Amino acid sequence: MVKILGICGSPRRKAAYTALKAAMESAKEQGDVEIEIVELRARKMNFCVHCNKCLRDNSDRCTLYEDDMTELYDKFFEADGVIIASPVYEMNVTAQLATFFGRFRSSWMISVKDPYFFMRKVGAAIAVGGTRNGGQESTISAILNFYNTQGITICNGGSGIYAGASCWNPGDGSGTFDDPMGIENAKALGKKVAIMTKIMKEANIPEA
Repeated sequence: MVKILGICGSPRRKAAYTALKAAMESAKEQGDVEIEIVELRARKMNFCVHCNKCLRDNSDRCTLYEDDMTELYDKFFEADGVIIASPVYEMNVTAQLATFFGRFRSSWMISVKDPYFFMRKVGAAIAVGGTRNGGQESTISAILNFYNTQGITICNGGSGIYAGASCWNPGDGSGTFDDPMGIENAKALGKKVAIMTKIMKEANIPEA
């Protein structure tokens, strides 16, 4: 059994959540997969101020703040695979997701103790733009850069889904989320994450 965590960076339960849900359900269909979706909307999360208190305290989580981010560390650390979805905000991820990413300064302590810890995890990205070409690739790149920073093994969706799943939804709210190809790409991504997560789980990766 593998655990795949879905993280929705949208402040609203809209298209990004729908695309993430499709990917997660596709992952679950592969069998022996446990899924959970976490939404960052309405969570109170403080910004990282790079005080390095976590490092001085030898902690794998922020020791300056006790807020809605605190419970998410264990969910993230315990997951075998992670799929992160974000709507496109100014050609980038949302403020909520940027804040979430910033709070992983403390994870350096895990990498010091176990250089292979994050390598065992598989990460994938989904972005939803307000137009067909509305900054999805730069938003996906921001998510993948977070994975790269942690040393997480990146998973794309396969042929034609080179970096992650890109979807579009009218950004002005004038229409409903109707992007069949985008949803199919999200499902393909979820399926591949499930497969790759199982492969990594079964691989003989050294323990620290």
